Amino acid sequence: MRPGRNDKHPNRGTDQPSVVFVLTDDQGYGDLSCHGNPVLKTPNLDSLQASSVRLTDYHVGPTCAPTRAGLLTGHYANSTGVWHTIGGRSLLRAGEVSMADFFRSAGYATGIFGKWHLGDNAPYRPQDRGFEEVVVHGGGGVGQTPDYWGNCYFDDSYWDGEQFSQYDGYCTDVWFREALNFIERNRCRPFFCYIPTNAPHSPHLVDLRYSDPYLPLTPHEERAKFYGMVANIDENVGGLRRRLAELGLSENTVFIFMTDNGSAGGMDVDEDQNVISGHNAGMRGKKGSEYDGGHRVPFFLHWPAGGFDRGCDVGRITANVDILPTLIELCGLDNADDCEFDGRSLVPLLEAARDRRSGLVHADATDRGPDADWPDRALVTDSQRLAHPVKWRKSAVMTDRWRLVNGRELFDIGSDSGQRNNLAAAHPGVVSALRGAYDEWWAKVSRQFDEEIPIAIGGPGAMTVRLNTHDWRNEACDCAWNQGLIRRGHRCNGHWEVEIAAAGTYRFTLRRWPVEEDAAIASGLAGGDPVDFGQLRIADVVDDRESGSIRERIRWGGGVALPVRRARLAIAGREAAATVAPQVDGVAFTLHLPAGAAHLQTWFELEDGGSLGAYYVYVEQTGAQAAPD
Repeated sequence: MRPGRNDKHPNRGTDQPSVVFVLTDDQGYGDLSCHGNPVLKTPNLDSLQASSVRLTDYHVGPTCAPTRAGLLTGHYANSTGVWHTIGGRSLLRAGEVSMADFFRSAGYATGIFGKWHLGDNAPYRPQDRGFEEVVVHGGGGVGQTPDYWGNCYFDDSYWDGEQFSQYDGYCTDVWFREALNFIERNRCRPFFCYIPTNAPHSPHLVDLRYSDPYLPLTPHEERAKFYGMVANIDENVGGLRRRLAELGLSENTVFIFMTDNGSAGGMDVDEDQNVISGHNAGMRGKKGSEYDGGHRVPFFLHWPAGGFDRGCDVGRITANVDILPTLIELCGLDNADDCEFDGRSLVPLLEAARDRRSGLVHADATDRGPDADWPDRALVTDSQRLAHPVKWRKSAVMTDRWRLVNGRELFDIGSDSGQRNNLAAAHPGVVSALRGAYDEWWAKVSRQFDEEIPIAIGGPGAMTVRLNTHDWRNEACDCAWNQGLIRRGHRCNGHWEVEIAAAGTYRFTLRRWPVEEDAAIASGLAGGDPVDFGQLRIADVVDDRESGSIRERIRWGGGVALPVRRARLAIAGREAAATVAPQVDGVAFTLHLPAGAAHLQTWFELEDGGSLGAYYVYVEQTGAQAAPD
């Protein structure tokens, strides 16, 4: 149910807290010096941790988009349609209500600055999901296919809700700078400021002054650059908090920091997912893993006006689906009475931890003391990354004490945080109970697995649409999801699930290169061999007088030519085809289409007998007249 706008209190004033929510990408629990990392220095995040209530057994999805879907809706990610990061399954189902929807309807100013990763077309864009101000990159990372062509972390063009606009500076610096501008414009009213950084996701690109100090302390350059990206985040968090204090806003602002999955660059693991290099706070697994290292992450909440400004811990099992109901209660939003969440408000646990720290309850009380009424519960996380979810795949059923991994391995997490001693044979009753909890969860999340999640064509917000291969649907989830693959001419194909708004005339322009790259379909790009997405580098400075900007020193390379001879399109029972002339940059087809759901697929047929889909398709609704008989 979508919340109604709170017209009685369009501006609730300073009695309601504002919210600043920082979510970093691919930074794990161990990628903080306050969590024992012996190399990485994060003084500003350490300071936040020391003055916050901390969720010490807090879990998310093992990868990016699923964590965001669960966090922003309070629903298990699989039930929202988000169980992958590509393949049309990073689109947040249109019926879901987002955290920003709740805050906006309660009179808050809402803004997002950074990584959205829940859909780049209507009705899935951030401005469709409650955010009034938007500055984001496309897709799941800077330089992925939905992003502006040629973006490389420095002086890039980002989506502002209407168009791609150029912003000066390093991506993380841009997110925090634009967030601060938003906060300053809205400092006289409550605001919800969401800062989901793309850093430290690969490719690992950062000014060398952040990464060079780690080169002699790490086993390879990639980890030094990963740590440098975290150091830059830490610097920005410190600057943001200082400015909030200068504006007089820190007292009544709920400031949250968390990460979206286990570490991707802070350690190396062996084939059994045990850490062999780096620091992961004693946990097994990294990003993508069903073991705790893949999905247990930090969560800090600081709010002086609420009494949450002294370090204290909540040790009960918690998850991303708990955060939306928690913020609704903390901020006194009164627009969620009829909404059901898979998580539950953590306010009783937060208050109990605060009161223990303040001496309001007996000093030796534990989490099971003052909040004894908090029920034991089983939470589930998994990593599907398939076209169609598979039961038990890469899953963990979690309680305060136990972890059931993949339905077979059982670990007592309190005495075995590294998950090395499988106790399944010794505790068959526990295994049975946790398998039962998983079955209940699966029945709930699988109800809509077969429902499509279509991109709008035509109508409000979709009169002109840019589709791209990132959102293709096919059984292998094979697509050119980043710009390096497009430059290489990766041969793949799939279809888009679309919803045609109204019967009428639509123009489809099939392109190999996006419009910002003025090149013919069949031609390559100058610049040498294409560079793999994850291998982008800042070139070494040979001569300071000729080094240029950092952006000028990052090379995507060129692009291979493809011998395309024919273009073809199929949608809603209609087909069209045309020969591709050598110098054309796009092939346009105009079709009369009926309203309703459809699949759109394209083909570029090659002279060597192969084929691939058009990586980009630009769609324009040119007329709303009914299609001819």
